[in-house]
Amino acid sequence: MVATHVLDERGPDGGLTFGQWLAGGRASALFAVLAGVTLALTTGGRTPVAGAERRARSAAVVVRALLVAVLGLLLARADSGLAVILTYYGVLFGLGLLVVGLRTRALLVAAGLVVVAMPVLSRLVRPHLPERGYASPGFEQLADPGQLLSELLLTGYYPVLPWLAYLLVGMALGRADLRSARVAAWACGAGLVLAVVATRVSHALTDRWPAARGLPDQVATGMYGNVPADGPWSWLLVVAPHSSTPFDLAATVGSSLAVIGAALLLVGRLPALPHETVRVLFGAGTMTLTLYSLHVLMRTEQVWPAEEPSAYVWHVLALLAIGSAFAALRRPGPLERVVSLASAAAATRSRGRCP
Repeated sequence: MVATHVLDERGPDGGLTFGQWLAGGRASALFAVLAGVTLALTTGGRTPVAGAERRARSAAVVVRALLVAVLGLLLARADSGLAVILTYYGVLFGLGLLVVGLRTRALLVAAGLVVVAMPVLSRLVRPHLPERGYASPGFEQLADPGQLLSELLLTGYYPVLPWLAYLLVGMALGRADLRSARVAAWACGAGLVLAVVATRVSHALTDRWPAARGLPDQVATGMYGNVPADGPWSWLLVVAPHSSTPFDLAATVGSSLAVIGAALLLVGRLPALPHETVRVLFGAGTMTLTLYSLHVLMRTEQVWPAEEPSAYVWHVLALLAIGSAFAALRRPGPLERVVSLASAAAATRSRGRCP
């Protein structure tokens, strides 16, 4: 994520830099797939909760989603030059509650349908919707809820309806046995195959379709959430970052599964390390909401470091060091603590109302 925000997209020769080639479009997709894993784990893991407990945990998720969305609206006020994902992320979490009762197979089928059908539906509907107003949804858009809703769902930088594919795949993985090496191997292998096949097929089709020739190179550094609504249908063949085409969704779903599967396999093979050491080394992973928000502020002119590619190392070191420090002190991130307390209170209140 930091690489895509800070490093140059193209090198002196005009080609993609390694950071853009590796992480462009994939970092944000992984963020959304992990949201699905989180939602599955917080609503029962392998066995979805039901009845009163489902209502209680759903109340907690709703509060979490609202707080994250509001934080996104606040961060949009910072002049960071970034498209802040958090408001979209909150809406995505809220919609995920509609499918928390589904298990792995049903979730994967639903994700496949979204990958194939939602980009086509988006291409048909977007010409009739208001144009996107801002890179990041802000409080001023609350005065026009219709425009804000269309931006969050379809026309924005991280359109929630196509991005449901990421959430559904993450939930499917979260409903599986994440302690199983077989599950991890399947996620890694199948994800890698899906990413490669989707990319190769996309390139083959764009090479053969006259109207699409040259498109992959033009948009290799990414788009703005969608392909043009008034452009030719051949745009749906590209696999560019943030294009929300079937091939882009499939390729980034695959890369996300590959990364998560590889991480699970790696953890299973690491030598036994003291719990304290592991917790401190990977402390940044326990407070990503706080650190993401800090990173957005660090991308403004008012906050160190300077906005130039050489600042990449400082961003990474600062985020990792802060995460390790909080872990060593056994403290949650400040934003994580606020969200956790509020969502836990909502769940407790819901349980108190249920017989």
